[in-house]
Amino acid sequence: MRDTRITLSATALQHNLQRVRQLAPHSQILSMVKADAYGHGVAFAVQALADTDAFGVAFLAEAEQVRQLTTRPIVIMEGAFSLTEWQRAAEIDAQCVIHQADQVAWALQHVVAGATIWLKLNAGMNRLGLSPTALLAAALQLRAVGYRLILTMHYANADQPEHPLNAEQTAIFADLAEQLAPIETSRCNSAALIAWPALHGDWVRPGIMLYGSSPFEQHSAAELDLHAVMTVESVLMVQHDLAIGAAVGYGSRWTAQRPSRVGVVAIGYGDGYPRTAQDAVAQIADQLVPVIGRVSMDMLLLDLTDLSQPIPNGTTVCLWGNSPPVDQVAASAGTLGYELLCRMTQRPTRQYST
Repeated sequence: MRDTRITLSATALQHNLQRVRQLAPHSQILSMVKADAYGHGVAFAVQALADTDAFGVAFLAEAEQVRQLTTRPIVIMEGAFSLTEWQRAAEIDAQCVIHQADQVAWALQHVVAGATIWLKLNAGMNRLGLSPTALLAAALQLRAVGYRLILTMHYANADQPEHPLNAEQTAIFADLAEQLAPIETSRCNSAALIAWPALHGDWVRPGIMLYGSSPFEQHSAAELDLHAVMTVESVLMVQHDLAIGAAVGYGSRWTAQRPSRVGVVAIGYGDGYPRTAQDAVAQIADQLVPVIGRVSMDMLLLDLTDLSQPIPNGTTVCLWGNSPPVDQVAASAGTLGYELLCRMTQRPTRQYST
């Protein structure tokens, strides 16, 4: 049996939520479960995160899915894409982020008195958001018809706390918040809520840190007291002894420089392991060993030469989890833990632990 599996830990997810509460004790928590809870499964995540204050999703279809699972507030981060979607969001009691003029017009055309709107400022990321002038005008119109407003924005460089744009964005946001006072505020994603306790405001928006991945290159998840929620494992299929000069895999990218023992593992890019990984490691028999050669669709290879003792075929191999962490594997592939978690396919069997 090809035993390639993903184990998802509710205990780890709950630990990470509590870690957020420790870091931001005076803020409410908007837990991000977009993109199928960063690849972890939205039903699993919503249940494990039941103690959060609200859930964040990307778009309406995700909000509809989450609404079937919880009565907690839901915030649609991309907002409505049409008047019809705005009306549907109101029907399922989902709050919308408003970040452009059309959305302001829909909210005024179909007023939901007393509803909450997250009004998004473009303070320098230049992705979504209203300019300061447009936001002030929109806020006055929306308040006049009875909406409750939360001022929000997104940092472009929170994972680089010393970047000069961070201070610029913070100043622009603070000025708008003062002009709109009293108003609730939200500006901290995972990186920002870790880096800047003074900026937490009324709502923080943890995403990647909930799932046990670090938002910083220079700080590991373990250093931040975050636990891996997803563990990806497979099995050692077969082993080969190679002479000096023997090559493995497509393109013969890796060649034995000494008499070597290599193992074939039943996982590849068809399962979600990155084909671009170079100098990655995996754990087998409590030791970290190199991933060698080019990752195939269904298999990858390990250099087992330095294992302290022989191991049988069928031995479990951990591709990422607590060791090695997903961020380390992602770095070997030139990407981020976010991407690897979201890209896992449905081929591996999913199992759940408390």
